[in-house]
Amino acid sequence: MNIDDLNWKILNRLQANARETYADMGRHVGLTAPAVAERIKKMEDLGIIEGYNTKVSHAKTGHHLKAIITLRAFMGKLKPFLEIVKTYKEVVNCYRITGNENIVMEVVLKDQFHLERFIDKLIQYGETRTHIILSNVVSSAPIGKNPF
Repeated sequence: MNIDDLNWKILNRLQANARETYADMGRHVGLTAPAVAERIKKMEDLGIIEGYNTKVSHAKTGHHLKAIITLRAFMGKLKPFLEIVKTYKEVVNCYRITGNENIVMEVVLKDQFHLERFIDKLIQYGETRTHIILSNVVSSAPIGKNPF
C-alpha cells in the first residue's frame, strides 16, 4: 500500500507520542479529529500500525545490566530454542539472523550474577557470545517516508 503524505505526518506524530489526542494531531497535520481517527483506524486495519507500547526504564525496575547475546545453535537445537526463548523474561528482543550465529537477543538483567545464570540456561542450546550494552546511541527511531 502507498502511504500518502498525510498518513506519514500522522505516523510521525504517533511515533513521537502515541498518546497525543486526535484533535492535537489534526491541528498539526491539517485535518479534523474524526478524519485523523479514521485514517489511524484504517492504518491499524491494514496492519501498518501494529500496536502501541509503553516504554519502561529497565534500570528503574531493577535491571541494571543490558546485553546483546548471540547464539550459534547446536545441531538439532534451533527449533527447540525458538520455542523456549519466548518464555525467558530476560529477553526483550530476539531475532533469527543469517551468518555464523542463528540468534541475536537483547536482554535485561539485574546484575552479572543474573547474567551468569541466564547464560547457563542458554549453553545447552548452543555457543553464546555476550556484549554488555554501555549506552543507547539510537533507540526506537521512528520509521520515516523513504525519500526515493
